[in-house]
Amino acid sequence: MATTLQPVTVAPKGMGLNDFVAMKEGFFRQEGLDVEFDMKTFRGTQSSWKGMSYLERPQDQPYAENRQVLQGACAWGTVCNAGAGMGRFVSECYGVSPWAIFVRPESNIHSPEDLRDVPIAVGMRAGSHFNVPYRLEPYMPLENIKAVNVGGFGARLQALISGEFQAASLLPPQIAMAEQLGFRKVMENTFHTIWWVPESASAEVVSGYVRALARAEEALTQDLAKYLPLWELSVPAEFQSHAWDYAKFGRGERFVNEPIPREEFDEIVSQANRWGLDDFMKEKSFEKLAFGA
Repeated sequence: MATTLQPVTVAPKGMGLNDFVAMKEGFFRQEGLDVEFDMKTFRGTQSSWKGMSYLERPQDQPYAENRQVLQGACAWGTVCNAGAGMGRFVSECYGVSPWAIFVRPESNIHSPEDLRDVPIAVGMRAGSHFNVPYRLEPYMPLENIKAVNVGGFGARLQALISGEFQAASLLPPQIAMAEQLGFRKVMENTFHTIWWVPESASAEVVSGYVRALARAEEALTQDLAKYLPLWELSVPAEFQSHAWDYAKFGRGERFVNEPIPREEFDEIVSQANRWGLDDFMKEKSFEKLAFGA
């Protein structure tokens, strides 16, 4: 007797390979899920967001249009999105992703201190944005940190290529792309990502999705080289013609099948408040924002 699969729409972050590996290896289907990738949202998050306000960004549109889409973002952004009424964050797992600020090769910026009052291309209220005050505040006052909304990673990388910006906040795989294009890294670190889902999402679906990502993590750990060519799926169309060496793209975001600590949630809310980036949050309670809490 055939098993009925539950239809699920997922917008990959593209910062890691787990979604693509889970699809390729059939892990989603083995968990009872018929996953369809929402490429409109995915490609939208890579594009320019200039002129868009919060709640108008590509990742916001599924909620504005009442579409049921599973997504993920930086921990700060996901918690703030949930607090603003866009679903609930999944507290049972998280990701660890690289982050870096790159400059043009001829730039006179060589250290974090040199970024004082320098406009930095970011994607508004997303990982590339939140990471900037988080990592630069030890080096300078908040008023001297100049994050400028450009949008998704394709737009930020293009802003660096064109010379519109001297500095850009980048995530995988654009970090590897910037390196292959000859741009220079000023600082780097890692940060946590969290998934968020519609309030009406099924607990069975969410758990199955998490299990599939965990199985993909095991596959990546066992044979990373086998899956590195899948980075091609994360590269926007305007960059596809470049001869990227995917073998050098690295691991990207890593999936951790463990709950995020409650104290990390409290720290996220506190930081967003201090930076003035919690202004759309209507709710700040862990119990009301965590899916299934």
